[in-house]
Amino acid sequence: MKSTKKILEFICLFLLTSCVAKPILIVKSADMMQANHSALLVMDVQNGIVQRFAEKPEVMVPFQRAVSSARRAGIPVIFVRVAFRDGYPEVSAKNKMFSAITEHGNMTISDSSTQIHHSVAPLPDEPVVTKLRVSAFAGSDLEVILRARGIDKLILTGIATSGVVLSTLREAADKDYGLVVLSDACLDADPEVHRVLVEKLFPRQADVLTVSEWADTLPQQGDKADHQKTDSK
Repeated sequence: MKSTKKILEFICLFLLTSCVAKPILIVKSADMMQANHSALLVMDVQNGIVQRFAEKPEVMVPFQRAVSSARRAGIPVIFVRVAFRDGYPEVSAKNKMFSAITEHGNMTISDSSTQIHHSVAPLPDEPVVTKLRVSAFAGSDLEVILRARGIDKLILTGIATSGVVLSTLREAADKDYGLVVLSDACLDADPEVHRVLVEKLFPRQADVLTVSEWADTLPQQGDKADHQKTDSK
């Protein structure tokens, strides 16, 4: 009887432990968690603006490296361009910068000047945001996209340093986004203005890194976001 009782107790214990779900541990590295909430903004890298630097095609290399690094790490890449409807209904005559565009008859949504430069061509699933002023947020749906994806940290690249990069950094900082500026993936017609911004002004509100320095902080290609470990005990 005692032997039978022990066998029954063993069977009950076995069935009980088999039915209890074993704990699953989800482990995320700090780098992966950071990457999942970040986005790379490639701003105003469009034909009509890039052509101003046509004599130095090598200046596009840091942009290409930033985009490829983000893609390998699973960081969303969002392209931002400035473009207007035919007839420029969005442009005020009181706006000194943009009212001048209406006189040249380009920079419309379908014009070649507003298309993203081929050196950093977007993939089919990468959004191209159209803005109407200097900041990437002005007149665009950028913030809606960021909220929908749970993004709270922005990596900024663009042309020009004193234009879209400066304006977007200021507005994004006021919106409490974490910020990184990739200094060599920003261009400006005035090298001294670029230097002062990336060395003196931007560090007050953002981490300023080169593309290589930033890429070194990212998870390597082939890393997995989730590592599941089952307790065998």
